[in-house]
Amino acid sequence: MKTIYTEGILPLLQYGAPVWKNVLNRSCFNAKLNRIQRLINLRIAKAYRTVSNEALCVLNGITPIHIKIEEISRLYEITKGTGNQYDREMESDKWTHPAMYINTIEGDKESVHPIQAYTDGNKSDLGVGAGVVIFLDNNLVTTMQYRLNERCTNNQAEQMAILKALEYIQHMEPNEKAVMVHTDSQITLQLL
Repeated sequence: MKTIYTEGILPLLQYGAPVWKNVLNRSCFNAKLNRIQRLINLRIAKAYRTVSNEALCVLNGITPIHIKIEEISRLYEITKGTGNQYDREMESDKWTHPAMYINTIEGDKESVHPIQAYTDGNKSDLGVGAGVVIFLDNNLVTTMQYRLNERCTNNQAEQMAILKALEYIQHMEPNEKAVMVHTDSQITLQLL
């Protein structure tokens, strides 16, 4: 009976859902859909008619119909509609490059940045680790150490240190963040 519902009845109920999903805001249409799902749920669970539709959905492992229709509608909007630009085919010349969002410059000793982050990663016989030290206006804010899996490379440790420093800085108080990250990993800088 569950197979008949999921393979036969549910696709019929969902047909054209992105177009008519707004009618679910009206209780009379929502009640009609719930009535259909409830009848099937009662048959699948072999339960009494006093059991709520929500409990029947949980017992049968079936998503409530209004949630399923909303899911189908959102999936349609994402993939084929005019909604958000997620998972949409696009010509490669229209792709946005990450460098447009982050301004990376190679600093010198005279440049003034309120936040200074010093990062380093290392791999030796003792293991693999990454370390971060962050200063705000020449005052020590934090030091962080991370031990990585022994299979990680030195470059991965360097990149992990930079990532952890930037994640920490992202949650710091000053909203305007001019950051100087000091690292000795030329490979990571070239990847940015």
